[in-house]
Amino acid sequence: MMWKTGCVLAFTGLLTAAPLPGAETPATALLVLSKSDQTLAIVDPGNHQVVAKIPSGPDPHEVVASADGRLAFISNYGGGRYNTITVVDLVGQKVQSTVDLGALRGPHGLDFQGGKVWFTAETAKVIGSYDPVSQKIDLVLGTGQNRTHMIAVARDLKWIVTSNVNSATMTFIEKSSARVGTGGPAGAMGPAPQEWEETVVAVGRGAEGFDISPDGAELWAANALDGTISLLDVGSKKVLHTLAAEVAGANRLKFTPDGQLVFVSTLRGPELTILDARTRRTLKRVRMGRGAAGIQMEPGGARAYVACTPDDYVAIVDLKTLEVTGRLEVGKQPDGMAWAVRGQ
Repeated sequence: MMWKTGCVLAFTGLLTAAPLPGAETPATALLVLSKSDQTLAIVDPGNHQVVAKIPSGPDPHEVVASADGRLAFISNYGGGRYNTITVVDLVGQKVQSTVDLGALRGPHGLDFQGGKVWFTAETAKVIGSYDPVSQKIDLVLGTGQNRTHMIAVARDLKWIVTSNVNSATMTFIEKSSARVGTGGPAGAMGPAPQEWEETVVAVGRGAEGFDISPDGAELWAANALDGTISLLDVGSKKVLHTLAAEVAGANRLKFTPDGQLVFVSTLRGPELTILDARTRRTLKRVRMGRGAAGIQMEPGGARAYVACTPDDYVAIVDLKTLEVTGRLEVGKQPDGMAWAVRGQ
């Protein structure tokens, strides 16, 4: 069954963008980028107040936090022209540094695993990792695919997955048991580097936003040009089904924390599509203004946040009622979001 709902918002008041003077960064914070304002907003999810706004660097698209919740890393994309990652001190609420990626232009997708920042670089057709401790790029792997855009990395670092928009593919990159070379006589140059194996899987045209189910079994990729969703078995790395989900212009796709629902945003229409992960059918379409991009699920599973980029606000969706219950204004053209959780 499928329902459609209008965007009737039960506001407790408009949540404005003005930062609270002198407010500290909460232990759990929602990070939201504003592309036009070129800022990173730190939001307290308890009261939805903007705690601080910090310069993000040019054309910010994605953001990720370090495991200890103290740093944020922002990709400065520029449609493939730029080559920097802006590092923000979330506790001090200031820019800490700017990472120059050199020839690796078009940084976009980000993940943080194993103490390192993993990123895509579209123009260079690669993924890489940056070590914040040594302040060096310590790994670069080519995909050979056009517009390697988003990235997900396993916690144990055994695999990496990317979406490749113009090639209409997903790339699985896995650690191999083999090693490259010997490192010189008696290992004089240190241990031999790890070898990686890549598997390229054809999906729908315009594959961009994707997510892996909480149980790690399935990968769902939204195909913006086809308006379909490709379901892949992670183990076999094969397409199981292609859903005619009518999500043309799809931007991001996210599972709810319990794995029961899948949210798909689109910049080409006014509706957020919500699918039942078990039945693989559309459950509901929620009106979201003129379009939407970034999606983040609250870690506790109560709410979802959806960046309504064309309308300059972030919609708050109750995961029980699947209704929009409010909106947050953090700046013009909100897009990438992330959670920063600081240990006690």
